Amino acid sequence: MPAIPTIVHLIRHGEVHNPRQILYGRLPYFRLTDYGRRQARASGIRLRAGGIDAVFSSPMLRARQTAAEIIRQCGPLKLHISSLLNEVYTAYEGCPGQEVDDRNGDIYTDAAACFEQPEAVVERTLKFIRRELGNRPGRRIAAVTHGDIVTFMVLWAKGLALTPANKTRLRQAGYPDAYPAHASITTLVFQTISQAQKPEMEYFKP
Repeated sequence: MPAIPTIVHLIRHGEVHNPRQILYGRLPYFRLTDYGRRQARASGIRLRAGGIDAVFSSPMLRARQTAAEIIRQCGPLKLHISSLLNEVYTAYEGCPGQEVDDRNGDIYTDAAACFEQPEAVVERTLKFIRRELGNRPGRRIAAVTHGDIVTFMVLWAKGLALTPANKTRLRQAGYPDAYPAHASITTLVFQTISQAQKPEMEYFKP
């Protein structure tokens, strides 16, 4: 009999209150809007239909609030915080969002060595996933994280190069959106615990 697959739902946080329109990165106090809470609630209802065994979150407030809304729909479950799911560490934190948009979201090229590159983002996310594959085989895990983390995990799952340029090519890779929507769920289905395995993928946007 085949093993029960392990399911990891990578969930981008809901819409954020950001009146100054900056790249908030790891800056503190950036909370969900009321609409962002409703988005998270809708994703929680979606996850409840399939069942959830564990909920993890990035340390960022917006991610924790998204996870709390999911738990309200899927609980009772304990919230686990993991730094492996944290936002990308970037020099552009606090910069106007338009400046980042003008770079097509490339916050990586020519960045100093102390800041994260796509390969490092995927490496730490895979560390989280492989730990859960070992600890919770056959379980259904919700992991609330951030847009670029989901983006580069999609590129990894599709076998594409982890480059800033490919960040804008998700649709060409078969992903339904140009960028993961707020409170969207990118589901990775792992049939084995092999570290060489690439998962099947599904996508839901509230």
